[in-house]
Amino acid sequence: MAKIISLANQKGGVGKTTTAINLAASLSVLEKKVLLIDADPQANATSGLGFDLNTIKTSIYECIIDEVNPQDVVLKTEVKNLDLIPSHIDLVGAEIEMLSMPNREKMLKQALEKVKNNYDFILIDCSPSLGLLVVNALTASDSVIIPVQTEYFALEGLGKLLNTIKIIQSRLNKELDIEGFLLTMYDTRLNLSNQVVEEVRKHFDDMVFDTLIQRNVKLSEAPSYGKPVIMHDAASKGAENYLNLARELLQRNNMTSIDEADKVIE
Repeated sequence: MAKIISLANQKGGVGKTTTAINLAASLSVLEKKVLLIDADPQANATSGLGFDLNTIKTSIYECIIDEVNPQDVVLKTEVKNLDLIPSHIDLVGAEIEMLSMPNREKMLKQALEKVKNNYDFILIDCSPSLGLLVVNALTASDSVIIPVQTEYFALEGLGKLLNTIKIIQSRLNKELDIEGFLLTMYDTRLNLSNQVVEEVRKHFDDMVFDTLIQRNVKLSEAPSYGKPVIMHDAASKGAENYLNLARELLQRNNMTSIDEADKVIE
């Protein structure tokens, strides 16, 4: 059964979609079966994996609003072990349509019940907001990764997100954990970046991932080629960072141990 992880931060431009695409691809390279769900109407994760948005006929919108089986919407990507449920601009209207629905906060959770046994991880790329779609994602998730940009206003708005998570934990999903804070766009040359890293680690201690995602040209280029960075340039610093993040995530979840059967030497 899959571990479901949302990537959320209502602040835009923090590397959330970049992380969703590249963490998903890195976990896939490490031989985990991964489903990436693009739950952002901007559909950047969909285009960032090489799909033409004009050819998308069914998306996460139909899964939530029309109760279409997610298995019928899944697209195979170029990366072995990585599947995608795409987004569509129609998702903009989903929050309004969901307002009149019973269990409106649990529509995504109900949809994912049909596919979660097929994967090791399901990653949800959330929109930069705290609206009903994000509430749905957090209600459906086992944990949340919070990307934090290593810039001056890094901690601004985090309080609102953490408050939303607390409300969801108390009312909708008692099992929801914070998987970790991920520091992104780190520039080793800037004192400010180091100060932000120090500040976030002081506030959140071991909830912060050890892995830092550095600013990297190849990481920025990859979406224009419709590829995760590991397929665009496997030797780049960006690819190395996200592989390290995937390994750290597996370690945190005790998923790097050798199976008993593999310990037996014939």
